[in-house]
Amino acid sequence: MLPLQGIRVLDFGRYIAGPYCAMLLADFGADVIRIERLEGGEDRYLAPVTDTGEGPLFLALNRNKRGLALDLGQPQAREIQRRLIATADVVIANLPLDVLTKLELDYASLTALKPDIILAQLSAFGADGPYATRAGFDPVAQAMSGAMNVTGFPGPPIRSVVNYADYGTALHAAFGVMVALYERRTTGRGQVVEASLLTTGVTFMQALLAERAAIGAVREQQGNTGYHAAPADTYQTQDGWIIIQAIGQPMFKRWARLVNRPELIDDPRCTDDLTRANHHDVINAAMNEWTSQHTNASALAALEAARIPAAPVYDFDQTLNDPHIRARGLLRPMAYPDGAKPTLLADTAVRLSATPASVRHRAPRCGEHSQAILLELGYATEEIAQLKEAGVIR
Repeated sequence: MLPLQGIRVLDFGRYIAGPYCAMLLADFGADVIRIERLEGGEDRYLAPVTDTGEGPLFLALNRNKRGLALDLGQPQAREIQRRLIATADVVIANLPLDVLTKLELDYASLTALKPDIILAQLSAFGADGPYATRAGFDPVAQAMSGAMNVTGFPGPPIRSVVNYADYGTALHAAFGVMVALYERRTTGRGQVVEASLLTTGVTFMQALLAERAAIGAVREQQGNTGYHAAPADTYQTQDGWIIIQAIGQPMFKRWARLVNRPELIDDPRCTDDLTRANHHDVINAAMNEWTSQHTNASALAALEAARIPAAPVYDFDQTLNDPHIRARGLLRPMAYPDGAKPTLLADTAVRLSATPASVRHRAPRCGEHSQAILLELGYATEEIAQLKEAGVIR
């Protein structure tokens, strides 16, 4: 039995933050119902890989969920929503605050139907403050947290290709939902779990922001070179690139001996991590000389023997074919109707020894489970047919 079996979650999320939060709960057994428009949400059709237009992001983040398609502009659809809410434990919504109220998904509206319900409210800027009503995607958080200003090589600000503010916000929200569910077992009360992209962005940047505030440190774009230790950079070998990060005096001493530069151990430019970082040109010159004499394989073998963290810089094909990634099953194929080939889905990132998560079924087609869900809510088959005919459901 999965640990969240018996918990019902209504997923009104879009794109990444809301759907990924709900997916994590679904992986551990929650009955997650994805609710979207009759034609499907915008995130369903982003970067299509199937004949019907579904994209890999949607297929990945909506596995293990059931699909219900509603036209929430119609009164009958609102009644379906109300009945659903009365059966739910958690509502997840990453919608603008005014839209949340308009759709009667604000906390006051929810608790009128289910007093102990938990609302996971995800937004770009949070529920209060001067920017609360602004719209925003992941790059907004990357930009305003200061991250883009120090990412990349000197030149224009660079955003990370990984939507880390989205995924981080989803993780914060999922953690908050679990804490709220645990607390509800004792008190019987629900609550609002709030997470936002900007909060996540600032949280992830806290060390550099604190350094700036405390000592006025100026950090600028410097590519892959670390600010606080060295060697900490990417280095070219005879047949590729590797990345290395050595932190602390014991590791630095092992590195210096490995690259045949033991004199650097007592060099005043290398007395501690920060001093080495400030003289990274000296460290990198020694490292580049050493890596120029090695292939990726020989360099990595020597670094591993010296217990210095290092890795090859992969392209996508190398990642897909890495033996460790394959052995651990980090990516698993799952077929989808109308897909030319199975889609690779990441396995649940957190593993429990006694009650592990599972990827049990693919993402739903738009409205695929509408009839089954309405039957559970007490609608008769004839009523469901009428609702479909009237364009209330799909």
